[in-house]
Amino acid sequence: MSQEAQILEHMKAGNSLTPIDALQKFGCFRLGARVHDLRMQGYAINSTLVEQDGKRFARYWMEDGAIEHHKV
Repeated sequence: MSQEAQILEHMKAGNSLTPIDALQKFGCFRLGARVHDLRMQGYAINSTLVEQDGKRFARYWMEDGAIEHHKV
């Protein structure tokens, strides 16, 4: 299964994802790029900027029903 597909399934299951999570779970170094690709396919993926221990990073997730916005 591709990184993109793994990330999508993870978020469809109601989980959020950070770049470090994506690296540890899927070996994905470029989560932002994979999220961009999914958004271009029509998936409604939310993001927020998180600051923790002096570091800033994005957290991505999908709301319930976000799949309905997918282009067929």
